[in-house]
Amino acid sequence: MVGGTSDKSSKPATQAVNSGRRKEWTGAVVNPPVWRGSTHLYDDVADLRVGVKSNEDGKFFYGRRGSPTQWSLADALTEMEPGAEGTMLYPSGVAAISCAMIAVLKPGDEVLLTDSSYDPSRSFADAFLKRMGITAHYYDPMIGADIASLFTDKTKAILLESPGSLTFEVQDVPAICVAAKKADIVTLLDNTWATSRFFPALEHGVDISIVAATKYIVGHSDVMLGAATTHQKYWTQLRRTAQQLGQVASPDDAYLAARGLRTLEVRLKRHEQSALKIAHWLKERPEVGVVLHPALPDCPGHEIWKRDFKGSSGLFSFQLPDADEQSRAAFIDALDLFGIGYSWGGFESLALPVDPEKYRTANPWSQAGKLVRLQIGLEDVDDLIADLAKAFEHYNNQPS
Repeated sequence: MVGGTSDKSSKPATQAVNSGRRKEWTGAVVNPPVWRGSTHLYDDVADLRVGVKSNEDGKFFYGRRGSPTQWSLADALTEMEPGAEGTMLYPSGVAAISCAMIAVLKPGDEVLLTDSSYDPSRSFADAFLKRMGITAHYYDPMIGADIASLFTDKTKAILLESPGSLTFEVQDVPAICVAAKKADIVTLLDNTWATSRFFPALEHGVDISIVAATKYIVGHSDVMLGAATTHQKYWTQLRRTAQQLGQVASPDDAYLAARGLRTLEVRLKRHEQSALKIAHWLKERPEVGVVLHPALPDCPGHEIWKRDFKGSSGLFSFQLPDADEQSRAAFIDALDLFGIGYSWGGFESLALPVDPEKYRTANPWSQAGKLVRLQIGLEDVDDLIADLAKAFEHYNNQPS
């Protein structure tokens, strides 16, 4: 699981190209082939007995534990997260979040979740974990080291998401992790927005770093995939829990994710550059209030972003302070180059109405007007700006 073909001192772009491409995964070809199979055959009964005792990537056992196609992708994601021991793959980002939480929690425990959490994370905590006898509490994403004031003897885990994927508060992850470690509390971070490229989570004190690989890792809007990467302390329980729950990512999906990974560096840079240009353009529009982009000073936690992050991705929100539901919908409907749909991190731009007030409990959302979330894709940025300008013209011509 550790190792790979790129040097540990390699730059991120080199790692993205070379990681996971061990000769035993690829053979004589550049990319690891797609190994499809449920049954793995043994030479004899003695070989079968040895296989039962082994539980590591690179050792054939049964299709549910993977093949070189999945192992090479997990290997690459591990290598790209400094300090990691291993990575588990899951059939979606939600599966990665859910299974990682189950791995570190038991009945009677309490878990803290940031109030800016992804809605499926909240749903899992409020419904499924509740049925397991695990209590979820929510905290202000800007709490920082003061999170220690919320700890009880039953607090066993914290789920962070930084920045939040609707309102984009950047948390003081290192401070929260320091407080958690003093209390022997596990920290899990949904790191989908930044990936390990822009925020090496384990280096900042996180125990388990989770990504919806559906987004930037795959990058082409055609695969559902999740991954959880951790250091040695939690690796065994993360792996065993995933196996006990029957979690497996298909080799075809792993192949597509590995192919997407090779262009991660250039895609992230393009997402970053275009999103920043559009965010600055939006700030000058009279129709727009606050632009919630972590790289801009107006975004809560911007100074933390400057301190901890190596870049920004293509997802952010902006406020239409005078909009109601109808006028916001008219603005979004007038866009041609921006699709209307969930997810992000693909090559295409998306626009989505978001209503964080429906989900917040610890820190209610009270900004006037309505929010629009943009995923900035790989189209020409000037074409995207022209499309937004046309939509604002339509927005401004709505009847009072």
